[in-house]
Amino acid sequence: MTLHLTPALVQNPLGAYADLRSRPGLGHVVLPGLSTPVRLVTRHKDVAAALTEPRLVRDRSAVTGSDMPDPQAELLASGLEGLPEEYVPYLSGHLALLDGDEHTRRRTPLTRAFTARRVAALRPFVEKTARELADALAGRERADLLGEFAYPLSTALICELVGVDAADRDRVCGWIRDFAYGDGSGVLDGLGGIVGYTKDLVARRRVEPADDLVSALLADGGLTDDEIVTVFFLLINTGITPPALFLAHAVLALLDHPGQLRRLRAEPELLGRAVPELLRHVTLVRMGATLYATEEFVFAGTRLSKGEALTVALFAADHDPAAHDRPERLDVARESGRGDGHLAFGHGPHYCIGAALGRLVTGVVLEELVVRRSAAPELAVDRADVPFGHWPGDGFHLLALPVRL
Repeated sequence: MTLHLTPALVQNPLGAYADLRSRPGLGHVVLPGLSTPVRLVTRHKDVAAALTEPRLVRDRSAVTGSDMPDPQAELLASGLEGLPEEYVPYLSGHLALLDGDEHTRRRTPLTRAFTARRVAALRPFVEKTARELADALAGRERADLLGEFAYPLSTALICELVGVDAADRDRVCGWIRDFAYGDGSGVLDGLGGIVGYTKDLVARRRVEPADDLVSALLADGGLTDDEIVTVFFLLINTGITPPALFLAHAVLALLDHPGQLRRLRAEPELLGRAVPELLRHVTLVRMGATLYATEEFVFAGTRLSKGEALTVALFAADHDPAAHDRPERLDVARESGRGDGHLAFGHGPHYCIGAALGRLVTGVVLEELVVRRSAAPELAVDRADVPFGHWPGDGFHLLALPVRL
């Protein structure tokens, strides 16, 4: 039997996932807004295993001689529809969709450039930007923590990381907004502006290097100029909307659990535990990339055919009672155990390159909004009036978070 998931079911830690985890093997589901069925991996141990299984790959073109249904193609077609042909390579060459040697070739220079020193050096910028944005919203009867705080913070951080010159910051941030999270009317203008600016930035940094990511990638020499442009889009697509939404959802989770909010304000030393717990509890990317079986084999009690598609339910894994005690409960004092204690950043070869930066930003934001201020943030509307929307294949996401700071 194929289960048709709704956005509400995708983000419900108790309902459909509990039923799917209790069944032997892997069930078929159709994700929200799609029509192609896919096997869904929901148990924590199986999700972790899938993300490190070499016979499960992300590049469907690498699996020849199979005509199995392809849900990822359905998603990608909707995302690239209407884009001018010259821009498609910058958006389709996503690291999340590559495997093996090609994935390693493109990821390694980025990993070498994304050093602990570079991440740590960004802290003062994050603290200053977060404080300025929060101060500008303080005292208002209604401020949008997503649109007026989280998105501008994430956008400014990516510009700082890449090395966008201060004089160009407003213009480039405007293009990023139009492309990544605006009302849709300026997508092509934003896309063209980002491509043109990044090509120019690469040419300038080749002549006059700076202490930024573009200069580090050029010095490494492992990527072509066009691939560096693709890296900028990778950072925009993964480093702006998902982190901004996570920050808003994390604050909303604390507002939904006022006892935990009060405890974190009273015991700021718990920030080190609260960050991974909120990452686990929210798990903003509910569904991971589609994986394809390169051969017929048995995985998680199910015989897979060559070319058969699986999707890992990261949210389900992070709410699996076999891995976490009372996982539906937010507990800012929860001991996360070894490693991250969650799969919100993925696992294995595709583990999020920006995980350390994500943890840093989350800690800074929680300290600024929840700990440092004289009063805790509060909703400026009734909880039922907080606006949500959803994307194909996923659960509900905040469209705005109206608060008083």
